[in-house]
Amino acid sequence: MNEFALIDRYFRRAPRDASVQIGIGDDGAVIRPASGVDIVVSVDMLVEGRHFLRDADPRRLGHKTLAVNLSDMAAMGATPRYALLAGALPDAQHEWLAAFAAGLFALADRYGVDLIGGDTTKGARNLCVTILGELPHGTALTRRGAKAGDDIYVSGTLGDAALALAVLRQRTTLDADALISAQTRLEAPEPRVSLGDRLRQIASAAIDISDGLTGDLAHVLEASGVGADVDVVSIPRSRAMSEKLASSERDLALHCLLAGGDDYELCFTANPALRDRIVAIGRALNVPVTTIGTITAPRDFVVRDEAGKPLAALPQAFDHFAA
Repeated sequence: MNEFALIDRYFRRAPRDASVQIGIGDDGAVIRPASGVDIVVSVDMLVEGRHFLRDADPRRLGHKTLAVNLSDMAAMGATPRYALLAGALPDAQHEWLAAFAAGLFALADRYGVDLIGGDTTKGARNLCVTILGELPHGTALTRRGAKAGDDIYVSGTLGDAALALAVLRQRTTLDADALISAQTRLEAPEPRVSLGDRLRQIASAAIDISDGLTGDLAHVLEASGVGADVDVVSIPRSRAMSEKLASSERDLALHCLLAGGDDYELCFTANPALRDRIVAIGRALNVPVTTIGTITAPRDFVVRDEAGKPLAALPQAFDHFAA
C-alpha cells in the first residue's frame, strides 16, 4: 500500500463542517472562518520511546495523539475545529492503522473536529498533529494575566499518569485496579475542552499540565511576573497517590504529583471573588476543580509540605532535551 492509498483508506473522510472548503486530497486545505472569531493554532509531536512506548495500544495512542492538542485548545479557551496529522511509520500495518484511526476519530467526533490534511512517510514512529480552534475575538486565555491575590486551581487529579509510567518502568508497583486507573490516565487522557470554554473571561491565566505542575505553573508565573504559594496537601490526587506519599516511596510519589507530567489537566488562576462561579462550573461539567494555592507579588515559587514548610527544592518538570 502506498502513501496515498494509506491516507485514503484510513484517514480521508468527508468534512462534517461547511466551513471546510477543501479538505484532504489537495496540496492544502481551505477553511472559511466565521466572522468575529480568532483562530488559535497549536502543534504537538509524539515520538516513540520518548512520549509513548513501542507496544502502546494503537487505539489509545490515536486518542492521545489528538487529546494532547485538544488540551492546548482547552487551555486557551478555544473550541477545536480542524486538525492536520503528520506521521512517520515504520510500515503500513493495517491492523495497527485501523485501530489508531478508530481512536483518533472517536475523539474527533466527540469534539466536532475535522481532519483536513497531513502527511505520511516511512521512518521511526513519530506522530504530529496541528490543530486549529476558534474563539470570540479577543477572549483567548493566556499565561500572562495572573495577579497577586488570585487563587490557583487545577482540574481533576494529578500524578497518576506519571505513576503508571513508573510502574511500567518497574520503579514501583500498584494493585491491579489502581494500575488500570493510572494507566488510563497515561494512555487516554481526557482533555478539559468544556472547562476551558467556560473559563473564558473568568480565569485570569491558564495553562494545561503536560510537563508537570511545577514546570507548567512556572511558565504562568514567568509570563505574568508574579510568584506562587502552593500547598501539597491541597493538590488533588488519587487514593493510590496518597498512599505512596505516606509510604517509603514518598520521593517518587512527590515527583509524580508535582512534576511527572502527562496529566493534561488545566491549571488556572482567578480572582477570589469568582470562587462560587468556578465551583458551580465544575459541578455542572462534573469536573473537579480544586484551589491549591495563591498568586503572590514576590516572584518566588513556594510549595509547602504537609507541615506548612517550604520544600527545599522543587522537583524538575519534564524536559525534552534532558539526558
